[in-house]
Amino acid sequence: MNTIQNISNFSTSEKTYVTIGTFDGVHFGHQKIIDKLVLEAKKANRKSVLLTFFPHPRMVLQKDATIELINTIEERAELLKKTGLDYLIIHPFSKDFSRMTALEFVRDVLVNQLNISKLIIGYDHHFGKNREGNIVQLTEYSHLYDFVVEEIPAQDIDDVSVSSTKVRRALATGNLKTANNYLGYNFMLSGTVVNGKQLGGKIGYPTANIDVKESYKLIPKTGVYVVKSTIDNKTVFGMMNIGSRPTVDGTYQTIEVHFFDFNQNLYNEYLTIELLYFLRDEEKFSSIDALVVQIKNDEQTAREYIKENL
Repeated sequence: MNTIQNISNFSTSEKTYVTIGTFDGVHFGHQKIIDKLVLEAKKANRKSVLLTFFPHPRMVLQKDATIELINTIEERAELLKKTGLDYLIIHPFSKDFSRMTALEFVRDVLVNQLNISKLIIGYDHHFGKNREGNIVQLTEYSHLYDFVVEEIPAQDIDDVSVSSTKVRRALATGNLKTANNYLGYNFMLSGTVVNGKQLGGKIGYPTANIDVKESYKLIPKTGVYVVKSTIDNKTVFGMMNIGSRPTVDGTYQTIEVHFFDFNQNLYNEYLTIELLYFLRDEEKFSSIDALVVQIKNDEQTAREYIKENL
C-alpha cells in the first residue's frame, strides 16, 4: 500500500476504485467495506484507493467539540496497510477544503485527480459545502463524468456505526475483550517513553511512562491491564496502569508500563502498547507497602493469564 499525504500528490494514468471515509478503528465493519473495494478493484484490474481526511472534520468545523478517536492517524495507516489497498490518501481537512462544492469535489478530486472508475460509498453519505452532496447528485455526476456509483447498504453502514459505538463504550467501561473482538485486533496506545518520577523503580517495579501526544486519542478506563509490545523485534509482555496514582497523591493521569523480565533503557523510544486484558480498577491503598503487595498479586495474575492464553 502506498500512503500519500494530500490529494494533490496523487497521480495515476490507471483507473481507480475509490471509497471515502474516516474508518476510525478499522474494525470488522470497516474491513467488510474495504474487502469489497479491494476485491472489486482487482476483478476489474483497477487500483483501489481509500481517501480519508485528517484532522477529523469535526476537529476543524466544531472547535469546541470533544472528539475521541479509536486510532491516531498513524495507527490507522498501519492497520490499513494490512487490508490489501493499493493507495491510502490522507488529505488535510481545512475550512477552505470544506467550502468546496459537491460538483467541485466530484470534478476536481474524484475525476481529475483520482481518475475514478467506480465510487463505493456509504448509505446516506453527504459531502461538499454544507454537506449539500448526496447519492442523487453523485449519481447525476457519475453519468456526466462516466464513473459508477455503488451505495453500501444501510444495514452494513449501521453495523459500522454500531461497532464503533460498542468499541468506545467497551473501552470506557474496561470491557477490553468486547472491544478487541469488535476491532479484530488488540486496542493499542502509542507514544514516546518520557521521564517520570521513578517511583516504580524504588519499589522494584520500574515503569516506562508513555506520553500519548494526540489529545484526540481515546484513552480507556483507568485501571491495570495486561499488555504486550514489540521492542527490538521481540514481543515483551507486561502490565500497565492508567490513572492518577492516588496512593502517592498523584494529580494527573499517567500511562505507565512495567515489562516482565526486561531490563533496558527505553527513554525517548516510541512504543506501541497492545492491551490484552483488564486486570482491575485503580485503587488508593493505605500505604506504599499495601500497594506493593497488590502489584505483586497483579503480576502473578498477569503472568498466569499470559501463560494460559498467549
